[in-house]
Amino acid sequence: MTSALPDVSDARARLLELIKELAVVRGRVTLSSGKEADYYIDLRRITLHHEASKLVGQVMLDLLDRAGHNDFQSAGGLTMGADPVGAAVMHAAADAGRAVDAFVVRKAQKSYGMGRQVEGPDVKGRKVIALEDTSTTGGSALTAVEALRNAGADVVAVAVIVDRDTGAKERIEKEADIPYLFAFGKDELGLD
Repeated sequence: MTSALPDVSDARARLLELIKELAVVRGRVTLSSGKEADYYIDLRRITLHHEASKLVGQVMLDLLDRAGHNDFQSAGGLTMGADPVGAAVMHAAADAGRAVDAFVVRKAQKSYGMGRQVEGPDVKGRKVIALEDTSTTGGSALTAVEALRNAGADVVAVAVIVDRDTGAKERIEKEADIPYLFAFGKDELGLD
C-alpha cells in the first residue's frame, strides 16, 4: 500500500523566502574552501532560526522521502553546519511518527574517552543520511561519509539545503558513489 506524501509546498515556499531574506549576504567573500564568491549563504541564520528550523526539517524530510530514502534511521553530518540540520530532520520525523536519530561527526576522532568520531546513538549497521547546510567543494560531506563508513554505517545519500552549483554534487557522487540531493539550487535564490 502506497501512501501519498504530505504536501509541503507552503513550508518550502516560506523556507525559500526566509533563506533569501536572512541567509543570502551579498559582497565579496572567501569561502572555507578558499574560493572567492560575490555572495555568502549563511544558513546558520536559517537552521538556528525559531521559524525556519522547523521548515528545514519538513523540507529536508520531504526531499529524502521523494528521493526514495524514507527508510533511513539516522541523519547528521560534520559539525557544525550539519548539527542543526540533523536535529531539524530528527524532530520533523518525530512529528510524522517516525523514529529517526541524529548524530554529529567530529572533524577528527577523539583521543580520549570513548575515542569516537561519530557522536550520538550508534550508527553501526544503520542506514544514514549525511547532511550539510550547503556545500561548495563537497569536502565536509565527504569527511562525514568517510567517518560514518568507518563507524560501520550504511550511508545512503548526502543531502544539503542549498546547492551552490560549484561541483560538490559531481565530486560527492563520484568519490562516495552515493546520491547528492538538495532542496534548493542557487538559481532559486536568484544567484548567478
